[in-house]
Order: sequence, then structure tokens, then C-alpha cells
Amino acid sequence: MSARSVLLWAVVALLGAVAWGVLALARGEKISAVWLVVAALGSYAIAYRFYSRFLARRVLKPDDRRATPAERLEDGVDFHPTDKRVLLGHHFAAIAGAGPLVGPVLAAQMGYLPGTLWIVAGVIFAGAVQDMVVLFLSMRRDGKSLGQMARDEIGRAGGAAALIAVFAIMIILLGVLALVVVNALAHSPWGTFSVAMTIPIALFMGFWLHRIRPGRVVETSFIGVALLLLAIVGGSWVQNSSLASTFTLSPTTLVFCLVGYGFVASVLPVWMLLAPRDYLSTFMKIGTIALLAVGVVVAAPVLRAEAVTDFASSGAGPVFAGSLFPFLFITIACGALSGFHALVSSGTTPKLIRKESQVRMIGYGAMLMESFVAIMALIAAATLEPGLYYAMNAPAGLLGTTAESAAHAVAGLGFTITPDQLTHAAKAVEEQSLIARSGGAPTLAVGMSEIFSGVFGGTALKAFWYHFAIMFEALFILTTVDAGTRVGRFMLQDMLGNVWKPVGRVNWKPGIWLCSALVVAAWGYFLYTGATDPLGGINQLFPLFGIANQLLAAIALAVCTTVLVKSGKLRWAWVTGIPLAWVVAITFTAGWQKIFSDDPRVGFFAQRAKYADGIDAGQVLAPAKTLDDMHTVVTNSTVDGVLIALFLLLVAVVIVNAGVVCVRAVRAPGASPTTEAPYVESRIDVPEQAGDEHEFVGVRP
Repeated sequence: MSARSVLLWAVVALLGAVAWGVLALARGEKISAVWLVVAALGSYAIAYRFYSRFLARRVLKPDDRRATPAERLEDGVDFHPTDKRVLLGHHFAAIAGAGPLVGPVLAAQMGYLPGTLWIVAGVIFAGAVQDMVVLFLSMRRDGKSLGQMARDEIGRAGGAAALIAVFAIMIILLGVLALVVVNALAHSPWGTFSVAMTIPIALFMGFWLHRIRPGRVVETSFIGVALLLLAIVGGSWVQNSSLASTFTLSPTTLVFCLVGYGFVASVLPVWMLLAPRDYLSTFMKIGTIALLAVGVVVAAPVLRAEAVTDFASSGAGPVFAGSLFPFLFITIACGALSGFHALVSSGTTPKLIRKESQVRMIGYGAMLMESFVAIMALIAAATLEPGLYYAMNAPAGLLGTTAESAAHAVAGLGFTITPDQLTHAAKAVEEQSLIARSGGAPTLAVGMSEIFSGVFGGTALKAFWYHFAIMFEALFILTTVDAGTRVGRFMLQDMLGNVWKPVGRVNWKPGIWLCSALVVAAWGYFLYTGATDPLGGINQLFPLFGIANQLLAAIALAVCTTVLVKSGKLRWAWVTGIPLAWVVAITFTAGWQKIFSDDPRVGFFAQRAKYADGIDAGQVLAPAKTLDDMHTVVTNSTVDGVLIALFLLLVAVVIVNAGVVCVRAVRAPGASPTTEAPYVESRIDVPEQAGDEHEFVGVRP
């Protein structure tokens, strides 16, 4: 490193250290949210510059002379060498869904400090590592799915358990992600119109970039962004026009719309809709988060939440029940460590990556970007008045339906807000009510509108920024749903291909249509039950989502560790082995409590027993309104509890089998056989050979 580089990184390290020191030493006094931004960005910069480079150079060793599956298997549908800028946007859009937006907002009830520490440390040493390593391993295996890699590398028993667990968990994840979209767009013509318009815009971009003006990425980007801005402005006009009723959809109507969209997005060629739509939405995502960061720096809002609240130790929080360990670490999943990312890193992205060296930027870099999204979401929640935060996120059964009852309930939690303040807060963003708007998305939108209006436009534009944030969140999440559906189709084709070979062929149209239909029908079921659940779909499903997501990360890290050991890289197995041990500890502890806890707020079966006893006594327990609602709660609680038990069992089988394989590999001399694809010389951007030397003499366009 040059003297200038040493000085630059010394300054970055010093700024980050000072920011962390301010956060750690604060004792009761209010501090600026700017310190959170500086601490996070400084940590990310150092991690990417040094740790991700270490992973690439010492552990993975990518080779740009080796042809990727995008080049060798190019078919124009799923395999296609993609510009790294477009692919980074696609990958970020695919992984960045509800988790980094909703999880940190919900976890703010425990204070801003625990969530910040987990988000930053978790992404550097676990989340980004998982994404990068899984992407590399899948790319070296013709883009195989995580479940199929587990079957090939771990063995028949562990592989079968992994295939079932990965697919079942993915269905749960997609259902919950889609549910957040439904909650954000329900009865919102502005958001529905703006999000719907991104589909024809993406189709136009796909044809423009692929057929009309091939390779014109910058030109296409400007056109797409301009059209996207018009769609946002048009949404405001639609909301105040006669078309408002057309785009005002109920939750159940949105459920069927999303199911239909998921099927279409899964079967169309990736260049036509998926890649350009994700690339387009990335401008919206990154632009909004960057604008939010600027707003935080300029407005310097104060963190009104406590650093660590009493709910962190008592486990009696009104937003979600459970103590800091383990429930903070499953509530904040995406942004720190997310198993869902392993599905994308072994799904669409490895089939599109052009050169192996791009794994570092796309795998590790995109995850750091998502982690920053989580930090900004946490800031938006922590800068709200605590009384308003709990009035929005506590359950309806506690708050009641009026501003007076909500204010009284919040006072019982130890916080203060008046009925007039609640009414004024709703009026300021042109909403009928903000009471019991649980799920995190409305809270984030209010927090973003507070920050944005403090810098751009003042209170007169607070309603605009609120609805802009709602639309942003819906678009943010929907891109994950369409990419995840395609990943699910790949996984199902891999599984069924073990039984009947034609289904496993990615270019066989009947297999594509059948598997896509089965996947959307499966997550559509959980989406529908969540949209109609009396306890609130998010409140009921998010703990299941968090545990399932982190169990999926355990499977991914187990596969990564096994492959590293089998490849003769035992000395580097700690890179994925340590995060594996941590995620197993938190998920199995949380799963055990969700199954066996006697507290109905924590345990699924305790909740089931409570409502079943109410049915036997002929009572209707709030928030259920009828006996049919009571039966729905019993059914959903039973399903959730059984699924958690099944997931824990399957993941335990995977981990034990992986441990056996690793022990055998250590005892055997040399590297054990793996399923890595044979080496093929790349013909894209290839250096010409001159004797035994290789020189770059030109780059193909």
C-alpha cells in the first residue's frame, strides 16, 4: 500500500472508531443519528477493502480465465453473461426485500444499540461471507441450487433433508415477503399504480437493451429512471383522480395479483423482465437510501429511543415477545445474515455472472449495501418519539381502536403520547389512523417522512414523503418475490429432475410452467392465510419467517464449510464454520422456545392451547371477533408450530451429516472429490496466448 492509501484507511478507521466510541459511551444523553451512519460506513469500507479481499485471494481464488456457466451454458433464458453493473443491481434488488426494512424497525423496541451491533458485525463476518462463498461455489457447479449442492456434497441423507428444508423454508419466506407488499399496497392507489408501472417500464428496458440498442447500459438507465420518476409522480395524480378506485385494491385482490405476477415473472426470459426490473428498482432503492443518508447527515436527527430498553431483558415487549437472545438475532435477519440470500446466490445470479472475479463485488458488496439499508431503517424507527412508535407497532388488542384508548395503553407501557398527537400524526401523512399499524412498513414510512421533510419541503411535503416511502418499500420487496419465485422454480426442477430427468432440464418449457405454478401456489397459500389471519399476518408469521430464514443460513454455511474441507482448505474452514456455530445456537434456541414455551405470546402451541380452550368455553378472545376467527388462530398456530419442529429436525440432519463428511475428509489424505464442473477456457474478454505467457491485448465489446 502507498503512503496515501495508508493515510486514507487510517482516517477511515479513526472516524469509525470515534463513532463507535460515542455510541458505546453514551449514558442516557441524546445523541445524533449521524454517529450511526459514520460507524456503519467506516466498518463497511474496511471490511470490503480488507476482509473481502482476503476471502477472494486466500480462500476462494477466482480465475477469470475460467469460463463461467453464463458463458458455457448460455441459452438466452436463464444463462446469460450480464454486465456487472446490471448484475449488481439485479442481485441487490433480489436479496434486499422486507427483512432489512421490517426487522430493524420491529427490533427497535430493544433499543438502537443491540440492533446496530448485530447488523454491522453480522454482515461483515457472516452475512456477506455466506453470500460470497455460496455464489462462488454455485458458479463453479453450473449454477446449481443450494439444495442440490447439499445433496451432491454432503450425501444422500443430509442432501435429501436439505432439499426438503430449503424448498419448504423458501416457500415460507416468499409468502411473508409478499405479505408485506400486500400490507403496504392495500387501499393505496398511489403505491399500486407506481409499482404496477414498473412492469411495462422494465419490459421496455429489456427489449431496448437486448434487441434495440444492445449494450447501451447508461442510455437505458437514464430512460428507465426518467420513466420511473414519471410513474411516481403519476401515482400522486392517480390517487386524486377518477382512476383512484381502479387502483384501490383489497388485500385479497392483491394476493391473487401477486400470485399471477410471480408466475409470469418466473417463466419469462430473464433478460425480458427480471433483470431490467431489478436493475430499475435498484436505482429507486439505492437512490432513496442514499437520499435518506443525506437527510440524516443534514438534519442530524436525535435518536429518541433508548440505547438498550428494559424489554431487551424482560422479554415482555409489546411489538414481539422474547428476550434479546435469541429473538433479536432472528428478528433482524436480512441486513446481518439471511439464508434467503443463499437461494439467490445459488439461483439466478450464478447463471448470469460474466467473470469469476466479480463474485467479490456482487456477493460481498451487495450484502454490505443491504446492511446499510437495515441501518437506515433502524435510524428511521429510533428517531421517532417512543410513544408514537409503540402506538403504531403494539397489537390492536392492546391499543384498542381509538386515539384515547391507544394513548392510555401506551402510558401503561411507560411512554407518553396524547390523543391529539396521535390524530395530528395521522393527519400529517394523510392517513385515517396510525394506530396498530404493525409490521414495520408504516413505521419506517413515518420515520422517513420525518427525516425527508426536515430537509426537503418541510411539513407541507410530509404526506408526499410518507406515500413515497410506502411505494418505495413495496417496490423494494416485490423484486425479491419475483426473483425468489424463479429460484424456487430452479430448486423444484432440480428436485424433480432426480426423479424424472426431463423436468430437471432448465430449457424444457412444460417443466418450467409446471414447477412455476407449483411454487406460486405454495407461497400463495401462506400469503392468503397471512392476509386473512385475525392476529395479523406479520405478527403471526414474522417469528416463523425469522427462524426459518436463519435455519436456511445454517444449511448454506454447513454446505460451504463442507466444501471448503473437502477441497483441502481446512485451514480456512473457520471463515464459514464460526458463523455456522453462531446461527445454529440462536436458531435452535429460538425454535425450542417457540415450540415448548408456556407463554402464549412466545410459544405457538401455548397460543394454540389458549384459543382452543376459549373455543371449548364458548369465548371469543381478542383480537379475534368471531368463533371462526378463533378456529383460524388455532389452525395457523398449529401449522406454524409443526413447521418449526420439522425445520429444526431437517436442519439437524443436514448438520450432523455434514459433520460426518467433514471428519472423513480430514482423515483422508488430500482433497476429497467434489462436484465442481470441469475447467473450460473462457472466450469472453480472453487474453491471447503467446507461447507460455498470457497478455491482455484487447477486450471484446
